[in-house]
Amino acid sequence: MNSLWSTTLISGTKWSGVVGKGKYLRFTALEKGANIALLLYNAKDLTERYNMPDSLKAQYTSHLTRGNVLMSDNGRVLASFVEDSLGWHDAISGYTTRAATDAKYGATNYQEQRNDWLRSGEENLAVELTRNGLEARDLSPVVNLFSKVFCNEDGDMVYCEDHCAAGSTVTLRTEMDVLVVLSNTPNPLHPGSTYPSVPVKLEVLPAAAVDSLDYCVNFRAENRRAFENTWNYYVLLG
Repeated sequence: MNSLWSTTLISGTKWSGVVGKGKYLRFTALEKGANIALLLYNAKDLTERYNMPDSLKAQYTSHLTRGNVLMSDNGRVLASFVEDSLGWHDAISGYTTRAATDAKYGATNYQEQRNDWLRSGEENLAVELTRNGLEARDLSPVVNLFSKVFCNEDGDMVYCEDHCAAGSTVTLRTEMDVLVVLSNTPNPLHPGSTYPSVPVKLEVLPAAAVDSLDYCVNFRAENRRAFENTWNYYVLLG
């Protein structure tokens, strides 16, 4: 299947754009150890956005993989995980901040390093939100594609260093017209003092039509209800 559009996000870069419903968003890690922070909003009503607590609670999980959906705060499905070579994407550890980035990798700034300065997820996402008529206060929990984070028996959050190999892929299907906001910045739990530099390719492709037998629709009863809410929303829009 030929892609409709594609781009490569190099380390530290950000991107945002409106993608219509019925598209595949295919992400490919071009090297090992990728991390892409993802936010989603209803493109027709930016007050509706990805709701992390509801998505995880309704699907009885703390991570995301094939079959899972990203639910909005209105109980609708923004996007679904339809293909996943990894089996685990982090939904709980959030994004990096300026202070944490400086503390771990050393202080940098644009005035001195220009494009080689080390970006934080918070700053990248806030810039893209502003470009789309939102504000920093519209930041919310992200999905960290390609990263695996779990809690051990002591309650500590653990980052898995060897989780993402070069060539790993994950594909989301847009179930609504969505504003997609991305930041190629490290997972906040990534260990070590060297800022990761892993490019990720994003492709947009036409998706097959969704029917009542779809895997994501039937993954959980709660998923089906969220899909029904989404379908009704578009029926009423006309």
